[in-house]
Amino acid sequence: MPAETPVTPATPPATTRLRIPVAVRWSDLDAYGHVNNAQAFTLLEEARIEAFWANPERPDPWPTAILAMGHGAPVQTLVARQEMEYARPMPHLRSGLLVQLWIGRMGGSSIEVCYSIHDPEPGTARTGPPLTSPPYAVAATTLVMVTTATGAPTRLLPEHREALMPYLDTPVAFRHRR
Repeated sequence: MPAETPVTPATPPATTRLRIPVAVRWSDLDAYGHVNNAQAFTLLEEARIEAFWANPERPDPWPTAILAMGHGAPVQTLVARQEMEYARPMPHLRSGLLVQLWIGRMGGSSIEVCYSIHDPEPGTARTGPPLTSPPYAVAATTLVMVTTATGAPTRLLPEHREALMPYLDTPVAFRHRR
């Protein structure tokens, strides 16, 4: 079977983004009073789990919550790569922060999840066009689907691709990449 070419949009479509609120805890802060850089990745992880892991107990699941993950699942997602670029310090806000997610690329067994972190915007829909407010940071995580029993990569299923396709957009362009 020939290798599948990753799907990346040629021109940015009028896309939809997921918008997931995340709580900022006191333990996320550093001595300067803003979210510690390592804890910022934890906030992204929490948003990613909410967005993509199926949760049969949730009455209003995200449209992308399609991956049966967690302990005992036949398939796992492994982080292959992560990068974050900070624009300004993330504060502790009682109302938390808003993480916007979209898919930058889909390969045979991998996806690139892109993010921007924003101030919460009251009344913001759970999905919608890209936010225009200035982000605190932008980031990208490459996830690889693997079979739990063997650790070998496994292909994304057609139903995964179908659920993720409406959220496919241009990947994050990092300013300081060489």
